Amino acid sequence: MAIEASEIETLLRDAFPTADIMVDGADGVHMAAQVIAEEFKGKNRVAQQRMVYAALKGKMDGPNGELHALALTTKVKE
Repeated sequence: MAIEASEIETLLRDAFPTADIMVDGADGVHMAAQVIAEEFKGKNRVAQQRMVYAALKGKMDGPNGELHALALTTKVKE
């Protein structure tokens, strides 16, 4: 199954409403996302990425996940 970039962006905006978010990818399986959020303050990169994966609500879980790969960049919003 594939997923639209807009669906990923919606899930991320629900979790990080004040963040700057960019999602890119044409095939619906291999995507890239950049999330710049205040919620990341005081968190290391691994914790930030875990927060993003949690926001995706299982879309990347296991072989039946809709999203196979996500190139992820996270930063603290200043």
